[in-house]
Amino acid sequence: MRTIGVVTVGRSDYGVYLPVLRRIQAEPDLRLHLLAAGMHLSPRFGLTVQAIERDGFAIGEKIEMLVASDSPEGIAKSVGLGILGFAQAYGRFRPDLLLTLGDRFEMYSAVVAALPFKIPVAHVHGGEITRGAIDDSLRHSITKLSHLHFVATQEYARRVAQLGEEPWRITVSGAPSLDNLQTLKLLSSQEIEAAYGLRLDPPPLLATFHPVTLEYEQAGWQIGEFLSALEAAAIPVVFTMPNADTGGSIIRNRISEYVRAHPSARSVENLGTHAYFSLMAQAVAMAGNSSSGLIEAPSFGLPVVNIGARQAGRVRGANVIDVEHDRASILSGIKKAIQPTFRAGLRQMQNPYGSGNAAEIIVEGLKTATLDDRLIIKKFCDVPAVPERHRGG
Repeated sequence: MRTIGVVTVGRSDYGVYLPVLRRIQAEPDLRLHLLAAGMHLSPRFGLTVQAIERDGFAIGEKIEMLVASDSPEGIAKSVGLGILGFAQAYGRFRPDLLLTLGDRFEMYSAVVAALPFKIPVAHVHGGEITRGAIDDSLRHSITKLSHLHFVATQEYARRVAQLGEEPWRITVSGAPSLDNLQTLKLLSSQEIEAAYGLRLDPPPLLATFHPVTLEYEQAGWQIGEFLSALEAAAIPVVFTMPNADTGGSIIRNRISEYVRAHPSARSVENLGTHAYFSLMAQAVAMAGNSSSGLIEAPSFGLPVVNIGARQAGRVRGANVIDVEHDRASILSGIKKAIQPTFRAGLRQMQNPYGSGNAAEIIVEGLKTATLDDRLIIKKFCDVPAVPERHRGG
């Protein structure tokens, strides 16, 4: 039996993983070993490890790694604590394959710690670009530390290859979060209202705003402009709270102040995948800078006002309205997004991130990969040489 270690560090990856986790559980030849770390173990972020257990998954390891501060020094210290914690975990139990996802600094710690153990790493959602965040560098670093790559689009596959990865290591799987739409029965507006105390008549704007970590000094101004635009738009808003990133506490505090001052606004620490998707189906539009606006929202035909540089470079569908961080641009984007004619134009839109069969592709790859030196010992695949006459300088 092959043991698949899966690293989950917060709500940002758990909902994406969920179809993959269920399929691993269902495979008689695979055993799931879940490593929960980061925000999952923090009461400040909703102690979401409890939601994992309620879903029926046993936790193999719990790795405490977050320090209280979200300053640059605090984030760097958390990375170091994470490497130490994951190293201790691998010393106790070494999985046959380690599955990782995305671009969080907590995920980076897990992959760095796996390197000296020679644990083969499979990475989901590599090759993407988010120019406004340190996640961009972390994602590409994780790619170079990984041995198998399950990417969401053909464009991202080309980019992973451009990083020197051998073509046989790269599989276009699509985004696994979209698999949830094949199995989840979405909650009705009445069920959402009863469970979370959220009024959905009229349909609210769904707001998810995270720090732009390469612009963390501007976090106060950026959230201020966003909230000012929301106030001017004068429509109900449901906020989800930001991740553990540099400047996150500033955004969190400002959102809490806004909700206290505006009766038509609500905030929820963690909706979970089921309720979050259900709210996407009910919302009039979405605004902020979350990857969910680009990856999952197209499947709902949901208009998205994407603010600033955090998601700059990612593939996007026709549902995305890109705006700058200033109040006027955001307000203009919101007004466009809530127009019935704009939403009507999205009815036939195809989601560029796939159609919902990623988990099957990923788990088949994990099950059939040959665990030998060819997998572990990586060769750098050079791109063709640039002719002398085309070189700069």
